[in-house]
Amino acid sequence: MSASPFIKPLHGVGQPPFVGVDFSRIARWLTPAGIPFSRLHDVGGAFGNNLFVDIPNIFRDFDADPADPASYDFTFTDLLMKALTDAGVEPFFRLGVTIENYARFKAYRIHPPKDFTKWAEICAGVVRHYNEGWADGFHYNIRYWEIWNEPENHVDPKLNEMWTGTAEQYYELYNTAAKRLKAEFPEIRVGGYASCGFYALKNPGDPRSAYFLTFFDGFLAYIKAHGSPLDFFSWHSYAGIDETSSFARYARKKLDEAGFTACETTCNEWNPSHTLRGTFLHAALICAWMLRMQNEPVDSAMFYDARFGLSVYGGLFDPMKDETYPAYDAFLAFNELYKRGRQLPYETGIPGVYGVMAEGDEDRCLVLANPTDYPAPFKADGCVLSCRMTGDGHRFEEIPLPGAVPPASILCITLK
Repeated sequence: MSASPFIKPLHGVGQPPFVGVDFSRIARWLTPAGIPFSRLHDVGGAFGNNLFVDIPNIFRDFDADPADPASYDFTFTDLLMKALTDAGVEPFFRLGVTIENYARFKAYRIHPPKDFTKWAEICAGVVRHYNEGWADGFHYNIRYWEIWNEPENHVDPKLNEMWTGTAEQYYELYNTAAKRLKAEFPEIRVGGYASCGFYALKNPGDPRSAYFLTFFDGFLAYIKAHGSPLDFFSWHSYAGIDETSSFARYARKKLDEAGFTACETTCNEWNPSHTLRGTFLHAALICAWMLRMQNEPVDSAMFYDARFGLSVYGGLFDPMKDETYPAYDAFLAFNELYKRGRQLPYETGIPGVYGVMAEGDEDRCLVLANPTDYPAPFKADGCVLSCRMTGDGHRFEEIPLPGAVPPASILCITLK
């Protein structure tokens, strides 16, 4: 797809904001922004804080019986899942492990499972617990189940922070787990593999980036030959808006050529410039990214990330002041489009400045993002009911309709 008749769920996030077992910030911040998804990867810190989501945290003894509910420890992941679902945020569940940033010294959990069939059975137990009530579980009807994350993180297994095995071993693990899960739970959507991205399209001379493309080709060839289910393909980008748009088109083209025309694509890690955290420019870039992707071939997206912590990638919330950064306002603005639902034609006509208009049953909404260093004139036909701005000292505040979008700013205009 390119332009969608409906506003897509592009304002998802990575791990949600919480500290310890205090999940109150999830409802305080994610619910008002209408966050559609929270991807559960790197949750809780290193090794998933030894508590959350990761398979070794839920199934602590790999030699235990996956058919026995007593083999599982769902305690802390249950608390997180309840907080998310109570807040109206759909979990996007990554089956696997947290990244090990110092694996070059010693890797702990990122090795291929010693028994792929058993690992798949364990994953089936997790799905059964959260979707079918097994083991004193729930009926959350979680749709998306992602098998591992960035297995191609580095061409050298000794430097790979996510997977110490070979490409072929990952392909086999995916095939085994995907078939096992779809056999018992045909209604869920299974996919992967959270690709590092397609940077070699812009920088073909880098061996690591080139490996990302080689790995993708091998994955598609393997799962096609083995009849593996692939309901969605996930990929990442920390590049700029234009580059990420080209990556989206590349992923869609390769999937279609391989025959996976019904496969969704999700960019479930992205951040256009994490070093700008806390600035109005970061907010404008994030909003511009979502507006651009609305008309690119991607079905959903999840910003990396919404943690409440000191990482530079935690770009939405200030852990020192316990408040939001300007970037949060981009999600508030995009949600105004998402709530209305139906996209209308709109073009800013100004390079580097983005706008999307949507209509609901009662009104229309126009969101404009200007990440440039010059003011951008615009048209807003109709009766203006409200205008909110982030930028130029404002934080999603009501202002009189200006004649131009200021540099490094977002406008959210409601029209009759």
